[in-house]
Parts: sequence; C-alpha cells; structure tokens
Amino acid sequence: MADQLLEERLARFADVSVLVIGDIIIDHFLWGTASRISPEAPVPVVNVQREDLLLGGSANVLRNIVSLGGRSALCGIVGDDAMGRKAADLVGQLGVSTEGLVIGKRPTTVKTRVVAQGQQIVRFDREQTGFPSRHSLDALLQYLERSIHTFDAVMVSDYAKGMVSEQLMVRLHQLLYAVRSREHRPLPLIVDPKPSNIHCFVGATVITPNHHEAMQIAGLRIEDERSLLAAARHIRDDIGCEGVLITRGEAGMALLQADDELVTIPTMAKEVYDVTGAGDTVAATLALGLAAGCTMREAAVLANHAAGIVVGKIGTACVTAHELRAAVAAARA
Repeated sequence: MADQLLEERLARFADVSVLVIGDIIIDHFLWGTASRISPEAPVPVVNVQREDLLLGGSANVLRNIVSLGGRSALCGIVGDDAMGRKAADLVGQLGVSTEGLVIGKRPTTVKTRVVAQGQQIVRFDREQTGFPSRHSLDALLQYLERSIHTFDAVMVSDYAKGMVSEQLMVRLHQLLYAVRSREHRPLPLIVDPKPSNIHCFVGATVITPNHHEAMQIAGLRIEDERSLLAAARHIRDDIGCEGVLITRGEAGMALLQADDELVTIPTMAKEVYDVTGAGDTVAATLALGLAAGCTMREAAVLANHAAGIVVGKIGTACVTAHELRAAVAAARA
C-alpha cells in the first residue's frame, strides 16, 4: 500500500462528515505535583496547579474528528446540570451544532483524574447508568430521522453508560438501510463496542474492540496469532459485520475482513505516556477514512498512525491533521 495514497485520502477528510452517537462524558483533570506522603494515610499529597474540563467518551471521538479536519455532529444525552451545560459549551466551541444533544434526567457522567509528575494517581467517577427514558429516546430518534442522510459515515461509541440500547440500534439500522437504498451510497457504520452490548451491533460495517474486549466477546483467550485469528473470525461471523479491527496496544492492530486474511499492523508509537482516549482516536480516524473512500485496510493503517501519536501525549488528547500527515510522510521517507 503506497503511503502517498494515504496522504491523498487524508486530503479528503475535510470533505466528509461523520455522525457520532454514544455516551457523553466530561473528562476532569487535576494536574499537580506530589512531593510527600500524607501523615493521615499512605497516599501522596498532590498540590493541584491546574484543572481542565474536556470532552470525553463519544464526545472525544467528535473532538478527534474535528481536530483531523473532518466535519461532525454529536448525538447523545447530557444531564440538566453544570457539567451538561459545559459539555454543550465545549461542543459549540468546536464549531459543531448542539442540535443532537438531548437533556435527560440523569446527571452528566464525569471522570476525574488526578495527575502528578505525569503519572495518574487516582481516578474517580460520578455517574448513573441505565437506559434513556422514553422521552429522551424519542428525542434522539427524531434527531436521527431528520439528519442521518446528511452524513457520510456513522460512528457508535459505546461506553456502556446506557445511551446505546437495542431500541436505538434497531431504528438506526432501519434509517441507514433507507438512506443506502435511496441514495445508493455505502454510509458505513463503525462501532467501538462494549462486550455487554455486542448483540446490538449485528450488521455493523466494522467494529473496533480492544484486545481484552475481543477475548470477552469471542469467549476465547488470545495468546498468539492463531488464537487472534480465531477470535476475530468468531466476532465477525457472530455479529455479521464486514470487518473486525482489534486494537492490541504495543502489539499494534489486527484486521480481519471477508477474505479471511488476518492483517497485522505493527504499532507506530515511539513512546507511550498515556493510553487515555486512544480508542477514541482510532475510532475517529477509521470513521473518517471510510467516509473519505479508504478501503478498510487503508483506514486501519491511518488509525494506527493516529494511535501512535496520541499515546505519546498525556491526558485526553487529540491528533491533528498536520500530525497525521507528518507521520504518514515520515513512514514513506
């Protein structure tokens, strides 16, 4: 595969739009230094010097798509609270419409991470999980019915907080089928799944479980390339999807499609500082690539380059179009 072709595909990112559906999270970071142990308990005392509120979960996929030069919109639920209003404000700051944000009865999910000297000390979550109310689900479906035909790909980012349900996915599949039939275009569905909801994703174009999720979904232990192939085949055949892209951390990625050839893609990471949000970056790049006309293998290679960049950053980070172009060019040199 010519890296020059990948650069040409990258140039098309600005011409496509991806709809992101899923659990919206606020990533709250407390940054500081730790130089002593508390006299009250054997834990470090962190002197907080900075605080950040960032879009996380499916909203981090949105951030990455915009950072990579693509157009996007977000469909999900936030609470009627300060963090929900912050999420809407942060989405608006990206130049993205907030029309797809539905205000629900549950509080907005917040993940707080305390980081000192570049190391995460602790994380604590504030969340209430469960399926959306009938009112919230109706509002979500009405947005999808109005807008889905305006996108070139749909990305479902499932964090198992309750946003992604069987009812939502059944209707989404119906809408995708209608657009594909009427407009004669592929409109791919990319899913970053959680094993507990895997039955909802039958018929997806491609799903992107990580190594541990793939073992859970397949019910197989992955120890070598043979067991990796067996797990990928099981997932592909059970879910009826066109492709399975398993992210494997320092081992890179593995892609299986209908031809039954397992394509292993070695990691491009030079140094790994933080894997927070790396799966979101992979999902965003893969979705943009498929929307821009890449083959699944080309899109996976671009996603692998993007993952190699983002794990070298600390926090819920994004990859820019410039960084990805530079990485592809460097691989070609």
